[in-house]
Amino acid sequence: ITFLSGGQSEEEASLNLNAINNCPLPRPWALTFSYGRALQASALNTWRGQRENEELATEEFLKRAQVNGQAALGHYEASGDGSGAAGQSLYVANHAY
Repeated sequence: ITFLSGGQSEEEASLNLNAINNCPLPRPWALTFSYGRALQASALNTWRGQRENEELATEEFLKRAQVNGQAALGHYEASGDGSGAAGQSLYVANHAY
């Protein structure tokens, strides 16, 4: 089963995926993620199209990928800092998918 972020902040999506994977019910299938904005937002915000920001943006992307990988296993522990870019809502009103 693939969990979508649906406009949640990056951190909120990671925490919810982690919580789902820690639910003490039988799960004969894998619970994973398919995130767009909730995986890329911090990286894109860091990059801003500037070559000199590429390394930092790559680090941000890898950080979110690692966090979500841990959450998909139910092993993610929140850093407690939901105030940064990862904590910003990605909800877009009337967004057409």
